[in-house]
Amino acid sequence: MTHLLDDLAWRDLIADTTDLGALRVAMDESPITVYVGFDPTAPSLHHGNLLQLITLKRFQLAGHRPLGLVGGSTGLIGDPGGRTSERQLNPKELVAEWVERLQSQVSRFLDFEGDNPAQLVNNLDWTEPLSAIDFLREIGKHFRVNRMLAKESVSARLNSESGISYTEFSYQILQGMDYLELFRRYGCTLQTGGSDQWGNLTAGVDLIRRVEGAHVHALATKLITKADGTKFGKTAGGAVWLDADMFSPYAFHQFWLGADDRDIAGWMKAFSLRTREEIEGLIAEGEAAPHLRIPQRALADELTDLVHGSDQRHAAEDAAKALFGRGELAGIDESVLVAALQEAGIAEVAASSDEGTLPRVSFMMKETGLVPSLGEARRTIKEGGAYLNNVRVEDPEQRLEDGDLLHGSLVVLRRGKRTVAGARVR
Repeated sequence: MTHLLDDLAWRDLIADTTDLGALRVAMDESPITVYVGFDPTAPSLHHGNLLQLITLKRFQLAGHRPLGLVGGSTGLIGDPGGRTSERQLNPKELVAEWVERLQSQVSRFLDFEGDNPAQLVNNLDWTEPLSAIDFLREIGKHFRVNRMLAKESVSARLNSESGISYTEFSYQILQGMDYLELFRRYGCTLQTGGSDQWGNLTAGVDLIRRVEGAHVHALATKLITKADGTKFGKTAGGAVWLDADMFSPYAFHQFWLGADDRDIAGWMKAFSLRTREEIEGLIAEGEAAPHLRIPQRALADELTDLVHGSDQRHAAEDAAKALFGRGELAGIDESVLVAALQEAGIAEVAASSDEGTLPRVSFMMKETGLVPSLGEARRTIKEGGAYLNNVRVEDPEQRLEDGDLLHGSLVVLRRGKRTVAGARVR
């Protein structure tokens, strides 16, 4: 059986470690306890957190005990890393609400039963009771300001116009204290996170060495990139959130399905829980028949099942098929259809936009952007290339009828086989 660290290396995930050899020895001697932290700076986790959740799951599947930390206290402060200006502090009540939401998301990835059950923890439990004096005496005295200033996240802000407040400057102390507390309470000896968190990861390692005289470990995963130079996880609608209300299961499935052929091998290795042999087989199939998008579909299905469940994935697939004439639109749930149309492009059209009760199909085609003009719309209809709810439109003067409105207001328009747009008629 492949050692987990060798598997992570094959997946090209290891960016930094404190001592890979010592970590291997510790993992071979007995199961270890490992944690990943997530700050509630938004009401949902996103694509960047997904890699950490899956990495934590890999450790549990390998027999180790995972701790999922949601930062009720660090979320009140905010990590200065990756920012050029001071973070706006959120109200305590809002952060507490987000903690609950993130804990629910983290719990979907872990098993809380068996020989190595997972556990959710909140750093507010040990931070809130601590007075400022005790914090400075017991924790702050172990940190050296010169080393804190050298951290990349801090030095970048020091050289910016906005500078950095003491509040955000102290973030690495709080995260270091988290590792110390988890070491004391649960025997945790490994923290993982993204490579942009390396300074914060090592802060905890150094603190435990100073306070407890113990040697613990940190492992940073590589940041995921895209071959075209754009930022991974950014879409026209923003970030790829894991919350279904913020980023629909349909959009989530489509994001992975749309992976560039140049990216899919790396993404499969990073995000799929499949074995090396399975991944290499899927990649080979994709290279042999790239038009079938075999590895993209496999990854999209796997991750959508993991994040949203198989029912939502099947609904997303049914909607995608129906949009392009390979399924019944009337059977698609309204929320799923709306999500699918938002990805394709959906226009709001008033019922009185044209003469008569409902507008002409040609007018709707122009309003949705399928064609640049009414003349082009009529020409497309005459040539047999226009479809209303997957039914070919033959009359250039055809109007919508009440029976055409899906769920009372929606229509799906298509030009040719692949160009789709939606409209909501009000």
